[in-house]
Amino acid sequence: MKKSILLICTLSLAVAVNAQEVATTQDSKQAAKQERKAAVKSHLKQHFKLYGFVRNYFTYDSRESISGTADMYNYQPKDENWNQTPEQAAVSGVEREDLNAVSTFRYLSLTTRLGVNIMDYKWRGTEFGGKIEADFYAGLSTKGTGTHSLSGVAQLRLRQAYLTLAWDSLAINNNKDYARVELAIGQTWHPMAADLCDVIALNSGAPFGPFNRSPQVKMDARLGKYVTLTGSLLWQMQYLSTGPDGQSAEYIAYSKTPEAYLGLSVHNKGFLMRAGVDVLSISPRHLGSVIAADGVTPVKVKVSDRLTTVSPFLYLQYKKGEFSLKAKTIFAESGEHMNMNGGYGVKVVRADGTWEYTPTRNSTSWISLVYGGKVGQQEDKHPQKLQGILFAGYIRNFGTKDALIDADQDGKLDYYFPRANNMNRMWRLSPTLLYTVGKFQLGLEYEITSVQYGKAGALNAHGLADTNLHWVTNHRVQLMTKFNF
Repeated sequence: MKKSILLICTLSLAVAVNAQEVATTQDSKQAAKQERKAAVKSHLKQHFKLYGFVRNYFTYDSRESISGTADMYNYQPKDENWNQTPEQAAVSGVEREDLNAVSTFRYLSLTTRLGVNIMDYKWRGTEFGGKIEADFYAGLSTKGTGTHSLSGVAQLRLRQAYLTLAWDSLAINNNKDYARVELAIGQTWHPMAADLCDVIALNSGAPFGPFNRSPQVKMDARLGKYVTLTGSLLWQMQYLSTGPDGQSAEYIAYSKTPEAYLGLSVHNKGFLMRAGVDVLSISPRHLGSVIAADGVTPVKVKVSDRLTTVSPFLYLQYKKGEFSLKAKTIFAESGEHMNMNGGYGVKVVRADGTWEYTPTRNSTSWISLVYGGKVGQQEDKHPQKLQGILFAGYIRNFGTKDALIDADQDGKLDYYFPRANNMNRMWRLSPTLLYTVGKFQLGLEYEITSVQYGKAGALNAHGLADTNLHWVTNHRVQLMTKFNF
């Protein structure tokens, strides 16, 4: 009996010890699992930051406009389009009407955005990071009986995707100061377009300022406390030069020459001044033709066409308290690849079939003012702010640098201009109220854009419309809702 009791006790003790060991093992595994989860969570929090917003636009236009992105990206009102001449109206008995003087209304949630910043990876003296950013954009559309491509789908579009390499605390000036050098490789903002004005409109002030994101290799070298030198070599992907075959990336592809930018920034406290110059060299054609010895037969040949443009700019910014002032001015040659008004044309035809080109010249300037701060009772989780914003822009078209010719002898000047080439000058005024509650924003914007057009098809030798000048104006009222995260 005693032996049986002893055996039972021994077995019970062994089972208990084994159960305790199993429980301890399970607890250890669970703890290890939780530790791994915590490590992954900490890693993601330290190196990855998700951001974005949900945005909606409700928009009214008083007349037809040249625009994109389902008519949300507004450039300028269309010229008059009369159904008949005054003489014809007198005979027909039908009222004479401007067919482009038609109002429209729409609302869309396009451009809702999602992005992730990658940061704080280090290897020896090099810092690594990056960004991936996308938004919903107007996709394929089918035009109906009207003039607006409002039907179709929204597609996810890549906005930015680049990696960064940075080196900090580099000694300069006999070790009296330090520099930081950062390289960005991939698609990001064009250096001339990085300083955007303060508007809620999708166009961000274009065409009064550059709007362009392109593949590039960009260097920012901060030399001491106040000066930054920026250089970039860029390619074209979404924002394209125009030419004989419309807007296309083939012109820069056949040029085999990247676009180049060099700029200098001076910054101190609330003041920033940036000056730079952009140089673009493209090949509008790589094939041409010459006349054979019989004086009649055209023969296809390879040609070395090239157009090189130089566009300088100056940007100023000042911020103090609740007040902000920004201003930018550009003297752009061509410039259509940056969503500005511009283009170019043919000025010389050579015996070997090569054409020489001359760019348009446009003076483009804008200024934006912002004032406003906290309103009402403040709570830490839901700060409130009411801002007043005023934007003003002006464009003056000087035509092409040299006189244009009819290179292909079809009775018209060979002039490549992606939008209305009979624009002489243009201005825009846009007051805005923006109310912010925590991560939610409500904006109301009135945008008046007026264009001075000349007689269509009656351009002078420099591609400038200077006869029958008249103003055409569009009034746009836009309500925006936006939730940031």
